[in-house]
Amino acid sequence: MAEHDADREPQPIDEEAAWAAIVAGYGDEPSDPPGSKPFKSVEDLALLEGERNGAPEAPAAPEPPEPEPKPLGSSVVFAPGVGGPRDFKVAEPSDDDLDDTDEGHFVPPEPPPLPESDVTAKFAWLAVIGGPLLMLLAAVLQWEFTWWLTTLGVGGFIGGFATLVARMKPDDEDEDDPGRGAVV
Repeated sequence: MAEHDADREPQPIDEEAAWAAIVAGYGDEPSDPPGSKPFKSVEDLALLEGERNGAPEAPAAPEPPEPEPKPLGSSVVFAPGVGGPRDFKVAEPSDDDLDDTDEGHFVPPEPPPLPESDVTAKFAWLAVIGGPLLMLLAAVLQWEFTWWLTTLGVGGFIGGFATLVARMKPDDEDEDDPGRGAVV
């Protein structure tokens, strides 16, 4: 019999009928699979509890009034002297802080002035930036790259970069005591 089933070709599925069944059942709650227990809510289970234990039905006691719902996090206990998570108040702006033109937004203080650089550093930066700009300008304007133009552009960049690197201050913060490892 197994050979007979293996020789048969599978039958084509009627897609139109399958789609019609899906559309017809749209929005309906599917039935429970066979052998499953039907769903019961907590209230239904509470009613069945009295029947299962055989306890006689007692007259229903009046329900106590519902307590006010506590805000989230009310079960969290903080250490003495420490307020809750919302133990702060927003500072109200005073009239002294705002004038008629101020919208009430933060205005940062003036930044400190940049340190003054010496003439050597200024010329080094001019060479680092000016050398490649000279080469770019020569390429855009289709100038002939003569030996002096190339030397001035490439040499200016390399010389200015070397000058800036040589004049850097050593950083002694990393070399306090490298042989001791972590200090606790």
